[in-house]
Amino acid sequence: MSELSLTLKKTIPAPVEKVFDAWLDGAMLAKFMMPAAGMTVPKAEADGHEGGRFEIIMAAGDQEIPHSGTYLEVTPHSRIRFTWESPHSIDGSVVTLDFTPAGNKSTEVELTQVKFASEEARDNHKGGWTAILEKLGEVAG
Repeated sequence: MSELSLTLKKTIPAPVEKVFDAWLDGAMLAKFMMPAAGMTVPKAEADGHEGGRFEIIMAAGDQEIPHSGTYLEVTPHSRIRFTWESPHSIDGSVVTLDFTPAGNKSTEVELTQVKFASEEARDNHKGGWTAILEKLGEVAG
């Protein structure tokens, strides 16, 4: 099932530079990387350049869920690609973020993730990324 992928689009009411930079900044990641209501991010660190790593700890109550990855591509204000390593992902999972100015100081973000263990895993990630993009719109806008 590793050929499974998902693509989401969301318009964020903030300039492309601000939205792009949020994905490379640990303090900002801590504000929006929440895939479900009631979750928190007690730790988020990012070394936001190609070859750099990020680490995000998402917490649901007492349960901590580690996420990390390596930035594969960082093209200022247009694209970020990174590996996605978590207990709920498989080896080789990659997330690509494309940023396009959408007028009125807004940004369209297109998020694509490839490689999932199952359709259920893909659908769960779709829900999580949808919530994360919603939260990004709240904190960046």
